[in-house]
Amino acid sequence: MGKALAAWLMVAGAAVASPAMGPRETVESALVRVTGVIQDGELNGKPVADRRGEVRRLARDLFDFDEISRRALSRHWAPRTPDEQAEFVALFSDLLERSYMNRIEAYAGEKITFTGEALDGSFATVRSRVVTQRRSETALDYRMHVRDGRWQVYDMLIDGVSFVSTYRSQFDRVIQAESYGSLVDRLRKKNFDTAVAERRKP
Repeated sequence: MGKALAAWLMVAGAAVASPAMGPRETVESALVRVTGVIQDGELNGKPVADRRGEVRRLARDLFDFDEISRRALSRHWAPRTPDEQAEFVALFSDLLERSYMNRIEAYAGEKITFTGEALDGSFATVRSRVVTQRRSETALDYRMHVRDGRWQVYDMLIDGVSFVSTYRSQFDRVIQAESYGSLVDRLRKKNFDTAVAERRKP
């Protein structure tokens, strides 16, 4: 009976650790939906009233903003209080969502080709290439892990450069030269200025 229970638990554990949708399918599906919202104003064949709001909701499903924030803040994360961590995640997520929206809009109409995926337990890398109308190429790799039963992105490599590492270097520089409070103030200002600019768009 003990062996049967152990075998059942192993099967149940494997089921929990294996999301129904694979990493490549997760990214492709999300990009199809995001592109549909931006280009056609539709999601699953239905009109979308708030395109930006819908893209940001889809981005939250695809990206693990908690993990991205923790990795970007790196050694400065642990000393923060829970309230400070929550505030940082909210501010950084807002910045990333807007950046993602702008990048996707820039890629609209350009060809995105998925070239493969590499699995390593609960981690994966999905590889793709973006070909512009001028025939230039950008390598875009998604680093993913399983979180809450589904694959989510915790980093992206653009032509081999990690965007989490890029932000980590920038954030560390500001904190070292000034303070953590200065970094938060900069994020607040950046998000405010971007939101104002978006409202002015026709």
